[in-house]
Amino acid sequence: MKILLTALGDNLSALIDERFGRAEYFAIYDTDINKLEVVKNPFLNDQGGVGVSTAKFTVEKGIDAVISGSYGPNALEVLRASSIKLYKTENGTIQENIDKLLNGTLDEF
Repeated sequence: MKILLTALGDNLSALIDERFGRAEYFAIYDTDINKLEVVKNPFLNDQGGVGVSTAKFTVEKGIDAVISGSYGPNALEVLRASSIKLYKTENGTIQENIDKLLNGTLDEF
């Protein structure tokens, strides 16, 4: 499973960024190979349409689940149409949220 988490930093100890489209980083964790890839948000400084751009990026990356704090309505429409599971973060670090997801303790959005 590939999980995208919105983050404030570029490692497993980084805190979650509550914002989906305007997150500083996208942390992509592949549970099949236990590998983390972190991408600086290329849409961070765009004027508009950031949520949709981020949602399309998420789909293109083959993401199965997203963990973030808030999703805009347009981003939600794109993500839900792609059958990606959406989860609400409980704050904390990337690693803590991955663990909560894998343990079944994160709420779906």
